Amino acid sequence: MLDGVKHIFLVLSGKGGVGKSTVSSQLALALKESGFKVGILDVDLCGPSIPYLLNLEDRDVHQSSEGWVPVFTDGEKNLAVMSIGFLLKNRDDSVVWRGPKKTSMIKQFLNDVTWEDIDYLIIDTPPGTSDEHITVMESLRNAKCDGAIIVTTPQAVAIDDVIREITFCRKTGIPIVGIIENMSGFVCPTCSECTNIFSSNGGLSLSELTKVPFLTKIPIDPTIGKLADKGESVLKTFPDSQVAQSFRKLVVEITKSKEA
Repeated sequence: MLDGVKHIFLVLSGKGGVGKSTVSSQLALALKESGFKVGILDVDLCGPSIPYLLNLEDRDVHQSSEGWVPVFTDGEKNLAVMSIGFLLKNRDDSVVWRGPKKTSMIKQFLNDVTWEDIDYLIIDTPPGTSDEHITVMESLRNAKCDGAIIVTTPQAVAIDDVIREITFCRKTGIPIVGIIENMSGFVCPTCSECTNIFSSNGGLSLSELTKVPFLTKIPIDPTIGKLADKGESVLKTFPDSQVAQSFRKLVVEITKSKEA
């Protein structure tokens, strides 16, 4: 039930492996650290990594008279999480479903979860443009969706796929908030210098080409990898890092015109 959700953002990527779920989870944590009540919905049914990234894999989803109760990361209930990962017996189970069953599950996630009053709902989607995306779009037609945040990496192959994602958004009427260039350079753990190990400014060039706002660059930082399965915010654990600065900028960009 989305009635109590003030703002909804989709996180999309043209291809897998660009760090979309990491961006989704760290964005949700950054919003929480910034004083907002947040929800994160993982609709990547075949690759549900949000429970792992937030260190919630041993948690269970419960039913109430009003619907499914999400899993909370903290006692204050400032970050609520829903994922099919909570419904699997173990993390190695695969979801081998045809489109109609996936569609039914996503509709349940969007309509039957008791999010209550939250400021921001982050929806982590599968890579590409598939049945899951179309179902999400159709289900959000009557809800207030602020738009899509598109994650890419600097390489040409990732950028080509993102152009298709932007075309999909425009065809389906989804507003595009902007582009994030993830894995934008490598931060040396010794000297903190950032070196471009792929290519550089691919996201910025894509932004200029497609007339879509460029939100921020997020570098590869080995220290941040230590947070992968701990459910900790980079803003709190490594506040002075370049990655933390990137997520602060991202929070400012998506909240500056919103009244949460």
